[in-house]
Amino acid sequence: MISLSRIGKQHGRQVLFVDASFQLNPGERVGLVGPNGAGKTTLFRMIVGEESPDEGEVSVPKRTTIGYFRQDIGEMSGRSVLDEAIAGSGRVGDLHHELEALQHTMSDPDQADKLDAALERFGEVQEEYEHLGGYALESQAREVLHGLGFDDARIDGDVGALSGGWKMRVEMARILLSKPDVLLLDEPTNHLDIESIVWLERFLSGLSSSLLMTSHDKEFMNRVVSKIAEIDGGEITVYSGDYDFYLRERAIRETNQEAAYARQQAMLAKEQRFIERFAAHAAKAAQVQSRVKALEKIEKVEPPRRRKVVDFDFRTPPRSGDQVVVMEDLRKAYGSRVIYDGLNMTIRRGERWCVMGKNGAGKSTLLKMVAGALEPDSGAVTLGASLKMGYFSQQALDVLNADCTIEEQLANDFPAESIGVLRSLAGAFQFSGDDTKKKIKVLSGGEKTRLVMARMLLNPPNFLVLDEPTNHLDLATKEMLVKSLREFEGTMLFVSHDRSFLRELSNRVLELGGESGTEAQPHLYTGSYVEYVQRTGHEAPGVHS
Repeated sequence: MISLSRIGKQHGRQVLFVDASFQLNPGERVGLVGPNGAGKTTLFRMIVGEESPDEGEVSVPKRTTIGYFRQDIGEMSGRSVLDEAIAGSGRVGDLHHELEALQHTMSDPDQADKLDAALERFGEVQEEYEHLGGYALESQAREVLHGLGFDDARIDGDVGALSGGWKMRVEMARILLSKPDVLLLDEPTNHLDIESIVWLERFLSGLSSSLLMTSHDKEFMNRVVSKIAEIDGGEITVYSGDYDFYLRERAIRETNQEAAYARQQAMLAKEQRFIERFAAHAAKAAQVQSRVKALEKIEKVEPPRRRKVVDFDFRTPPRSGDQVVVMEDLRKAYGSRVIYDGLNMTIRRGERWCVMGKNGAGKSTLLKMVAGALEPDSGAVTLGASLKMGYFSQQALDVLNADCTIEEQLANDFPAESIGVLRSLAGAFQFSGDDTKKKIKVLSGGEKTRLVMARMLLNPPNFLVLDEPTNHLDLATKEMLVKSLREFEGTMLFVSHDRSFLRELSNRVLELGGESGTEAQPHLYTGSYVEYVQRTGHEAPGVHS
């Protein structure tokens, strides 16, 4: 059992924890929630000993192994993806890499003088490796890496050649393969597609490890955890249930606390009026003093800490023509790899197409061709009449001026708008007070995404093309964005790995690669994502329930 007892923690002037307590019991699966900056990452760091509380005690039993997945990873190079994934597996991982080194020595003509010693040591290492289940570990490592989206070529390739997002997946595999007693997962779904997220849900369900995690994916949280620990205002409050239960229970607690606060305030006001009225009356002096002392002893009820959500009245986009996009006989290939071959598809006004498909199926490629950011090899993309397109991709973050503040960026983009309108817009996307004075170059990826979406939706286009718009967004911002887009009167084409986003917004599904994930011809479903799941029996191509 890991316990944090009456801890206090402060970073500069920012108070994170005040007399807070929490424990993680064997086998428990707990979701950690709270506003940005509440102290979630600090709590992880205290558990692994990278930070200490200012007050109180953090207790971790001896010999407890902890696997900590975080958003910053160390250098990875000089090994295959498979070797890097196995590296965290304790003694078995060490033996695996010694075998690799011995094989290299035995095949190197320049080290012929070491051959006999290498052969003898190889036999010893191989025997211990086999005894500890090393060859089964290699098989497990491939299974985990496949689940996280790697194909065999990448698994056997150089880990140093991978992008940052793929290296995060390797780090995830390494931690999962180490089978620790306690798993600490800080935003494990950030760099995963929907297929890998579904796989990870199932894998975690089969582990006996205790789990403490943060996630901006509500669906993932609901399926994995059975308790929620909320950090807010320096306190840690535990709710027994999934994320949806926590939201309902917190709302009930807030309502009850608000009622108790209102009752106490009314009582205090009544007592105060009595004291003020009879303070000068000698005959009432004893009663007045008695009531003053009674008021001093009363434990004050605090008003509930409500999250501030700023509503913004998004404007209605202009009406487009009935045919929004017509794709005729599209072909696109990267070298010998054919992505599209003869794609025909029409998007009509009011349709909301979500695009599903495994990594490499061509989801972003399709959106780029529709947005005009990429030319097809042959065929045509024809945009309809009266069309105003808004295209969001991760590259769209580059349109921001790094040296501007949020306030300056919005004022430069919309010089005709009043400061009140721009502040309301910023507030709707969780920028308020001093936040608007932040320079764009210091913003996180999630904050930049929020700002780009705010700019796009002030005067909304009638056709939105969105490539992973929810990446790095916190739950509160996602819910606000879904609410805004649910009321959007235009047409949408989007890619997302967030199932809440898919469920709430789609009314059409384009599945790339077919049900097996390998068929060349796309499948068009004239129904919502919910109907797609019911009809196909899977939440994503190739991932069966």
